[in-house]
Amino acid sequence: MIAPGSTDPSNPPTLGDIVRARATDCENRTAIEFEGRATSYAELRDGAFRIANALIASGLEPGDRVAVLARNCDTFFSLLIGSAVAGAVLMPMNWRLSPPEIAYLLADSDARLLFADEASLPLARAALEGGGQEPPIVIIDRSDGPGALSDWLRRGSDGDPAVPVRPDDVAIQLYTSGTTGRPKGAMLSHHGLNCVRLSQPPAAAWSRWTADDVCLVSMPLFHIGGIGTALAAIYHGARMVILSDFVPDLVLDHIERGGIKKLFLVPAAFRILLDHPRTKTSDFSGLDHILYGSSPITAALLDEAMAVFSAGFVQVYGMTETSGTVAALPPEDHGPGKPHLRGAAGKPLAGVEIAIFDASGGKMPAGGVGEIGIRSGAAMAGYWKRSEESAKVFTPDGFLLSGDAGYLDAEGYLFICDRIKDMIISGGENVYAAEVESIIAGHPAIREAAIVGVPDERWGEAVHAVIVLKAGEALGEDEFRRWCRARLAGFKTPKSMEIVAALPRNPAGKVLRRAIRERMAGTGEQKGDPAGAA
Repeated sequence: MIAPGSTDPSNPPTLGDIVRARATDCENRTAIEFEGRATSYAELRDGAFRIANALIASGLEPGDRVAVLARNCDTFFSLLIGSAVAGAVLMPMNWRLSPPEIAYLLADSDARLLFADEASLPLARAALEGGGQEPPIVIIDRSDGPGALSDWLRRGSDGDPAVPVRPDDVAIQLYTSGTTGRPKGAMLSHHGLNCVRLSQPPAAAWSRWTADDVCLVSMPLFHIGGIGTALAAIYHGARMVILSDFVPDLVLDHIERGGIKKLFLVPAAFRILLDHPRTKTSDFSGLDHILYGSSPITAALLDEAMAVFSAGFVQVYGMTETSGTVAALPPEDHGPGKPHLRGAAGKPLAGVEIAIFDASGGKMPAGGVGEIGIRSGAAMAGYWKRSEESAKVFTPDGFLLSGDAGYLDAEGYLFICDRIKDMIISGGENVYAAEVESIIAGHPAIREAAIVGVPDERWGEAVHAVIVLKAGEALGEDEFRRWCRARLAGFKTPKSMEIVAALPRNPAGKVLRRAIRERMAGTGEQKGDPAGAA
């Protein structure tokens, strides 16, 4: 398969080139629908050009970071493609974070400009309060007046700025926390994002798109899963319908009456939909395929979802650092005749190599459990301003070490066994133990704490705190959660806590989170552990 706007399959075009091509070959076709507003491919291109020219007129240069703090909307794609055309890098931020967390991302990224919606303005202003040099804020959903996007756009022209942009230039920077507790900006290039599309099998029904296809984007656009689904639609000249947030009634409305054929969901979204009373009487016959990933799913939840939604199910496995999907388990491998594959994450896609590494860096044979390594053209360019950490996650022969433990069977199917890094995935959101523990350690009554994920029917996993108090101190759960919520995003705030006399440790003094998890673990079978999807 050759990318739109390119004649060389080994050299995918930039995001701007793809939209230029789509605006030429299907200019009047609807690209985006959002809250009753339709945007054609020609209008998407023209809006992106206006954004690009206004960025240039504002003094931004190629490589500068442009931050976005907003719910899902159609303007996001004008900003994404416009930044790409100008050679700038879009940096979507999670609007569920706390002000200190947003402040850190803005400072670390050296963001030159911040686009925010009205709902996120209080968070943006709280994050910037007292921070010294602050990026200007442009309000994307304000119709007019100071700070409105319409006013800001007047500084630019409408033509193609024709800024030289290379496929290997960075297009998007997504922050992913690490075991050190400090969020890192994964730099995703134009080439990498397009390689994800090129790697998917064009002959397979689940990855084949036509001009008549319609996908629903209800997952957040600050994650690779949401962005990847949308880029797939643009890449193929199809239509996407955007929801500002995941609202079950709206999701069901669009599936039943909006002609939705393709859908990406995280397991927590399955649970919400399956618990909704309308689901029992809704018509899902129009759905062709449901892709799912980004967190573990129990076999019971998958069986229930497959029984209700009349569509082909595809598990997708990947991570932010691989620009999205690197392996997939197609519908035919979900059937009753292949029970041995119900625990598989899938097979590597075209152009993707997966190897399993032991502790000394050697490659393991089929069946051997070790760290999953991924080699593909979609791998990130590295972590922003973290050259040493970037070097550590790549092997000398170019495999990106995922932090996940797993194995490949004799047929080449990938199975996920556990997470090497102490990551909790709650409702599709990544929560890292070290990050939360570093905040909790600041509580005046707490001597030390460990954070683990415990099975949760709704969210997949919930954050659980195991706490050792200082001598003579007491701490109630409600008080503890209020204290945490003032400093952490809601999905990072522990949902439960327990007070213990001491944390389990190994002879070297390291806290044994595995021992805590084993004690807290439920009995539900876990299937896969996709860290990202597209």
